[in-house]
Amino acid sequence: FVLRWDDMDSLHPTIIIARNEQIPFEFTNMPSEPGTLVTGDYSVKGLEHLITVERKSLDDLLRCIGTDRDRFKRELQRMRAYRFRLLVVEASAADLEAGEWRSKLTPASVMGSLAAWTGQYSLPVWLAGTHDAGARFVERFLYQAARCIASEAQAFDASPAKPRLQPVAACS
Repeated sequence: FVLRWDDMDSLHPTIIIARNEQIPFEFTNMPSEPGTLVTGDYSVKGLEHLITVERKSLDDLLRCIGTDRDRFKRELQRMRAYRFRLLVVEASAADLEAGEWRSKLTPASVMGSLAAWTGQYSLPVWLAGTHDAGARFVERFLYQAARCIASEAQAFDASPAKPRLQPVAACS
């Protein structure tokens, strides 16, 4: 397993970037490597089944709200299975409210879709404003999610109530 539980200071998670990510974030404080992810664009090595982040540019988001809505809703449904999940949008609330795009979608429908998805899928949405701001937030989010999981595992390992497994004799 990639994360060490014995010392929180030794936590050195590696970010996994989906191989199909079009314009990947660049991270400054954590190592990263390409990988295959079932859902999302970013995760943490060894914790891919618990952590997922989906990145959307403004154009991607508009496509997901419009023509690709059914496909994207299936993606959001898959994300519900992850303990730590996040949709990061490379636009600000002001950008979304201004509605300066060629799509026929209105600002109200875009904001309404994000609000609905937040409630329906228990999905945190981070309006990052820019690609670089999105990268900084995602790096922090992934580290904190990994730290939370490591802390819980460390507490479990120290628990006197932890089940003690006994060797089982081979069946004859």
